[in-house]
Amino acid sequence: MTLPVWTYPAGAQAETDRSRAARRWPVDALVALIFLAGAGWVTARGWLDPTGRLLGSRPNDQGFNEWMLAYAAHAVSNLENPFFTTLQNAPNGVNLMANVGMQLPGLVLSPVTLLFGASVSYLVLITLNLAGTGYAWYHVLSRHLVDSRAAAFLAGLFCAFAPALISHSNGHPHITAQWLVPFIVWRVIALCRGGQVVRDGLALGALVSVQFFIGLEILFLTALGCLLLVLAYLVVRPRDTLRRWRPLLSGLAIAGALVAVVAAYPLWMHFAGPQHRVGHPGAPDMYALKLGSYARFATQSIAGGPTSAVGWAPNTTEQASFYGWPLLVLVVGALCRLRREAVAWVLGIVGLTTALLSIGTTWTVGTRRTDVPAPFALAQHLPVFDALVVARFALITTVALGVLLAVAADRLAARRGRPRGRLVVGAGAVAVAAALLPIMPMPLPATGRTPVPEFVTSGAWRDHVAPGRTLVPVPVTQMTSVYWGSAALAGFAVPEGYFLGPVSETDTTGRWGVDPQPTAALLTAVSKGERDTTVDSAEIAQARADVRYWKADVVVLPDRGARRHDALRTVLDGLYGPGQRVDDVWLWDVRPLTG
Repeated sequence: MTLPVWTYPAGAQAETDRSRAARRWPVDALVALIFLAGAGWVTARGWLDPTGRLLGSRPNDQGFNEWMLAYAAHAVSNLENPFFTTLQNAPNGVNLMANVGMQLPGLVLSPVTLLFGASVSYLVLITLNLAGTGYAWYHVLSRHLVDSRAAAFLAGLFCAFAPALISHSNGHPHITAQWLVPFIVWRVIALCRGGQVVRDGLALGALVSVQFFIGLEILFLTALGCLLLVLAYLVVRPRDTLRRWRPLLSGLAIAGALVAVVAAYPLWMHFAGPQHRVGHPGAPDMYALKLGSYARFATQSIAGGPTSAVGWAPNTTEQASFYGWPLLVLVVGALCRLRREAVAWVLGIVGLTTALLSIGTTWTVGTRRTDVPAPFALAQHLPVFDALVVARFALITTVALGVLLAVAADRLAARRGRPRGRLVVGAGAVAVAAALLPIMPMPLPATGRTPVPEFVTSGAWRDHVAPGRTLVPVPVTQMTSVYWGSAALAGFAVPEGYFLGPVSETDTTGRWGVDPQPTAALLTAVSKGERDTTVDSAEIAQARADVRYWKADVVVLPDRGARRHDALRTVLDGLYGPGQRVDDVWLWDVRPLTG
């Protein structure tokens, strides 16, 4: 993938760079605004009521990320550990590195979170991720790979608004935060070209370190994509690749040393710290795509609909393929047209390899999975690979196709001055439009959220809960704890929660959440009408042991919104004595029971 290296006398180079920048910035600003408008279109329904609506089809994932943003703001303002906390899943805590802590976005957005709340910060992040990812690809491609800014703009649109990032905007900001990925890839290519190895190695190390604190999964996929890029180029241009290995390895060593220093403690926390986990819950094929999904249309695409992806992807967030058959035809045509160019072969190899990895451990026929081993079967037990969501390999495929579109469009634009050039360019533009229009995104859906009691949102809880102690919401469920905790900016600890953790102290296999304490299970059963309101002495003793275990100060039942409210209040009176009405909740002060 040899790229041109322009050489000028030092003064002429500086003047050329300044004149280019002066010509570029109006167009760059317009491009940035278009990407921002596109991102606003996708997230618009959430912005209509940030605190009253949940954006997308995965409300639990949004709640989880809102809590992470709330905790980041809390950690900044209270100088607490950003990688581990006991404010969720009290008293054992949550390993934030083994989850999606998003430490850097949380830090940057802390002022927004503290002023406007975690729900607004979440919408800011999910919106800027799409706009930033699109502009980043446009910026890198327009300056380093293609001459046509229109071609770079096309690739940026595809990389940011293809089904992969739109589906992950249903609650996965750590996946859509790809604004550093183009710069990391370019730094690797720069190392392959030689030049200032130390400078380029340090620059790569700095970028990787920053991405480490944005999202580890995207960093790993970026590293895998770069490795496949180098291996594909080795296949296509073996002699040229072998001439470039020394500066590449030297630069990677420098980058690795810098990252090791910066990330030593969080890496320890991730792989050996408290509440760390190994692997991902469920078998790999639970989260795999079907091969035929690449020719179909995603739920949120113009040509898709509520049932268009059913059976072809694990859920609405993992529709990372779904390019539609017109785009596949266009890609095949582009590869044939560019068959003499190494860059096309490299991108084709990378895209095809990762597409095949995304289908899991066995081949599929239609929506049916066979017993015939597929490529990922070779890697499923390797460290890190065993913790990946398999469908996300297709994120690399999306980038490969986006860059291929940029190269093909750039070569097409270069024909304008040739005989019949305008006709060829016009025909190409029609083909591109026909392929991309069906996968243009529709706005994400939004649903109303259950209001958090004013007792929590107003800060009245501070009169009843000491710093670091636990507030137990009733019924004790994963998401009630998460929503209440994020509404209070993680000011109090909550039991249970929505996170990935180990099965037990002796089994570090990853699982969702924890088994509820007996009192939590009892209250849930009452709320569902599965048992009556009588409690015996053993249950009373267990309830008091559980609040001591949680290190709780209060148990709180909302006056509105809880199913079988009166039954729950009767049971709580039986367990902890008469409650008291405070604002819009009933409250049981259990501090005398917990010391």
